[in-house]
Amino acid sequence: MSDSEDVRVPSDEELATMDRDELVKLGLQLDGVELVEYDDPWPVKGTRAERRAERMVAGWFALGLIASIAFVVVFIWWPWQYKLPGDQGKYLLYTPLLGVTLGVAVLALGVGAIAYVKKFVPHEVAIQQRHDGQSSEVDRQTILAEFADAGNRSTIARRSLIKRTAGAAAGVFGLTLVVLPLGGLLKNPWANSNSNESLWHTGWYEPPGPGAERVFLRKDTGDPSEVALVSPADMDAGAMQTVFPFRESERGNADKLYAALTESDNPVMLIRLRPTDSAQVVKRKGQEDFNYGDYYAYTKICSHLGCPVSLFEQQTNRILCPCHQSQFNTLEYCKPVFGPATRSLAQLPIAVDEATGYFYARHDFIEAVGPAFWERSS
Repeated sequence: MSDSEDVRVPSDEELATMDRDELVKLGLQLDGVELVEYDDPWPVKGTRAERRAERMVAGWFALGLIASIAFVVVFIWWPWQYKLPGDQGKYLLYTPLLGVTLGVAVLALGVGAIAYVKKFVPHEVAIQQRHDGQSSEVDRQTILAEFADAGNRSTIARRSLIKRTAGAAAGVFGLTLVVLPLGGLLKNPWANSNSNESLWHTGWYEPPGPGAERVFLRKDTGDPSEVALVSPADMDAGAMQTVFPFRESERGNADKLYAALTESDNPVMLIRLRPTDSAQVVKRKGQEDFNYGDYYAYTKICSHLGCPVSLFEQQTNRILCPCHQSQFNTLEYCKPVFGPATRSLAQLPIAVDEATGYFYARHDFIEAVGPAFWERSS
């Protein structure tokens, strides 16, 4: 084949009269490309083998479509809230079904695309000479013609079954990519701001008014039905334990007892400082009476990204977050002293019930726990 310098470039008038095949041939010549092999996978059209191959490719895309729809349905409507052992039922299938449906969708779309290329796109062997220079108008028009010709030769234009199934599968699969990051927004956190379901309150919140109960500090013994409350005598100096909210009305109610242990913003670290360390404590303004003697209670939810900050160093009196290595000084209202966290851990005001001798929360945290969110000013 001659180099592009030997090819006569048609005038604008001649270019306007050329059809797609002529433009393709001209474009190849101008680019210095020689087609060595360009075999049509189906030289005889409409055979049983061709239709069978088309149905096979469409079947993969249809499977991808079904799996993508199933993923969206499971993600939104399948029972996802935690259930008690023995009553978990469909809840146990939630995560496996998400993995299976999304995996099948990706696999089916990938296999369908590969199968289409292998079955219907002509196998091309071409040799191109390297050349420099800026693209001209004729180059732009010829390359567009080459793309159109490639699409025509791949027969995608007349494969309506494949186009419909591939388009539908890719479209619904795209919906799964939207559902994943936006799924958390389906629940309105402001539907009831004055409840422990909102971002402002936790399970330690008790609405004021008639019928209000004391919220006690409860241990997690491993048995969700067991209620083990905490008294000052239960902890040695320098000790730390995780506690959860408990109301007397919840005793014997398996669902509520379990919910108190599983709600993400409920865990609190109850720390008893050593007497020598208590003298060094710097209290936060407005929270000077939140502690009970040597006992301090802080949320277990890191103010950076919400990881559980349950590593307490007794010797240094620091609380460590294992996710991103933030450190908080318990002698200075859990102020961050290292790592990416920028806010102190929220402190829970505690006292001891005179009648029972057990710790209780005087009220909920006075600030939202955990990471920042849009409506939070600090």
